[in-house]
Amino acid sequence: IKAYKSAVETVVDSLEQPLPQGAFATIPTPLSLQQQIRFERVGFSYGSGGPQVLDQLSFEIKKGERVGLIGSTGSGKSTTVDLLMGLLEPSSGQITVDGSSIHSHKEPERLLAWRAAIAHVPQMIYLADRSIAENIAFGVAAAELDLERVKLAAQQAQIAEFIQSSPRGYKTFVGERGIRLSGGQRQRIGIARALYKQASVLVFDEATSALDNATEAALMEAIEGLSRELTIVMIAHRLSTVQRCDRVIELEGGTVRRIVKPADLNLLA
Repeated sequence: IKAYKSAVETVVDSLEQPLPQGAFATIPTPLSLQQQIRFERVGFSYGSGGPQVLDQLSFEIKKGERVGLIGSTGSGKSTTVDLLMGLLEPSSGQITVDGSSIHSHKEPERLLAWRAAIAHVPQMIYLADRSIAENIAFGVAAAELDLERVKLAAQQAQIAEFIQSSPRGYKTFVGERGIRLSGGQRQRIGIARALYKQASVLVFDEATSALDNATEAALMEAIEGLSRELTIVMIAHRLSTVQRCDRVIELEGGTVRRIVKPADLNLLA
């Protein structure tokens, strides 16, 4: 009890915080990306007295592009993605979607609509002790689950063959936190979950790090074959992950070092 006292106090303090405006609002219609996402001289620091994590960050992502985000640890990749997804608000500058800020105080619902348009695949995938199908359609009531859509997402994520070979197929339970699955299988279910959402922007945060080279190559080929209506941003440490991207943005010290084609990655010395 003593060991967890600090954690309990933190949780209790959090529960006593006032809820943000619109916390119980109906999930809005996802914002449709028509042209581009733009970072305009974006700066960010954690806390008023903290150091600048991002400084005058400017770049553009066009609709339908596959963009890789690379850089050393501490370069600002994860913070940039959190800002892109609307989880953080810039300390300076602005982030616009089709020319309008996602943090407009006149249109607070715009931020919620933008978040609804994004699917995120993190490094660590949370899996509930439910069936594979329910984990792919995560958050959807079992009665409303679209099995054909689940199967399509699983096929695109290169996990369908494994599921079909399991004794109960898509009804197979994954165990607590996916303990019955390998790391690569958990990761592919996470990717299938994002594809099931049918979002307009897909963000991969080191999402292929647990996959072997052959599976990663097959998955990236499947991703490349997805509709160009879908915009994809991927953080990667392995350069093989971004080889099929249209452009690669390298960050250094919270700024853009350079933006290149994947073919020029060997010049990133």
